[in-house]
Amino acid sequence: MSSQEKPASPLVRLFPLLGHKNIPWRREILAGLTTFLTMSYIIAVNPQILGETGMDAGALVTATCLAAAIGCFLMGFIADLPFALASGMGLNAFFAYSVVIKQNIPWEIALTAVFIEGIIFIFLTLFKVREAVVNSIPQNMKLAVTGGIGLFIAMIGFSSSGLIVPNEATMVSMGAFHIPTIITCLGVFLIAVLDKLNIRGSILIGIAMCSIIAWIYALSNPQAAADLGIYLPNGVLKFESISPIAGKIAWEHLLDLETFKTLFIIIVTFLFVDFFDTVGTLVGVSTKAGMLDEQGRVPRVGRALMSDALATTAGAALGVSTVTTFVESSTGVLAGGRTGITAITTGCLFLAAMFFSPIFIAIPACATAPALIYVGYLMLTSVKGIDLFNITEGMPAFITIAAMPLTYSIGDGLTLGVLSYVFINLIYNIFAGKDKREPVSWVMIILAALFVLKFILM
Repeated sequence: MSSQEKPASPLVRLFPLLGHKNIPWRREILAGLTTFLTMSYIIAVNPQILGETGMDAGALVTATCLAAAIGCFLMGFIADLPFALASGMGLNAFFAYSVVIKQNIPWEIALTAVFIEGIIFIFLTLFKVREAVVNSIPQNMKLAVTGGIGLFIAMIGFSSSGLIVPNEATMVSMGAFHIPTIITCLGVFLIAVLDKLNIRGSILIGIAMCSIIAWIYALSNPQAAADLGIYLPNGVLKFESISPIAGKIAWEHLLDLETFKTLFIIIVTFLFVDFFDTVGTLVGVSTKAGMLDEQGRVPRVGRALMSDALATTAGAALGVSTVTTFVESSTGVLAGGRTGITAITTGCLFLAAMFFSPIFIAIPACATAPALIYVGYLMLTSVKGIDLFNITEGMPAFITIAAMPLTYSIGDGLTLGVLSYVFINLIYNIFAGKDKREPVSWVMIILAALFVLKFILM
């Protein structure tokens, strides 16, 4: 530091954003708007997915927006980075379908698991464990988890739209082409074409157009539409209270041994998936923005991870699943966003969206299904980086990817993937020569031991 430079004040050290002297406000605000347009589909999709658990849809719209706003504000003020946060896709599906519905666990207990995950992440971030552990997990497994979640999300979209249906003979088969399935197909085609044309907000436009088509059908044939789960909005402006879902952390269940055993594996899975989803997003978006330092590290990554951990804890208290950094933040970064103003702008727009709950509640499943399918495709693109020609790496990755949609459980797919990775590599190392052995980190061995413990106890 030169003799003329003044040391940063305590307030600036706490909130680096305040240290900027010449912020390009127009560019940063437009970048925040761009990010919001590309990720605002979560306002419609999250209440539909979490609503399957019996949670109040109107309250979920408000809580989704509020949790996203808090996450964006934390990222903007504490980390001074242009990354936006909201309830994560895949994590919300795991919450609803794998935990609550499949295991018949009350959503209050699932929220408790998310809350505990957030608390654990806060401590892991404080002691810099989170950054250290990420280097111990094989890159192929990280990519496989992302790809497997993509297939799982896409399967939910295909199913909710009626494009695939249960079949006793073949397990699943193609469904009949009724109005919802036709609308879904149109939405997928529209989003794909818009994205190819580099039109911002392609997912949001796809949801909006499909919703309008569905509502026109409901207007012309209300009874037939109602039978298909399509309804007109009951108004435009309305603020829904979060009281039906907020503050429902079920601490008393932690004292019950059977419930705690179930919670344990749920927490571990939330930790694993959220851990690598957040770190991968931060690294990927920072790389696109040219923001990495000379060592290839994300600037203020500890603060970014802390923002993520605090947002997850706050989101669980408000009543929504894990809040995480969105890869759609890359759109705002490509639009010129470089400071926390971008994230704060996105957060302000989420706050404004809270007052339009009747519209978001009325968005039908056939309108959000294209978004699920398309997000699934985007997540599946991660598999291109997997070394499938190395069987000790490729086989566990394949099992992880295939098991998630086929077991209809992110947790089960992750369990099978970790176990197969550890067992295949350890057994191979017994017979392989010393110079050909594949290193297996203690982190993976501990995870495998925990999953084996799960099978024994449960």
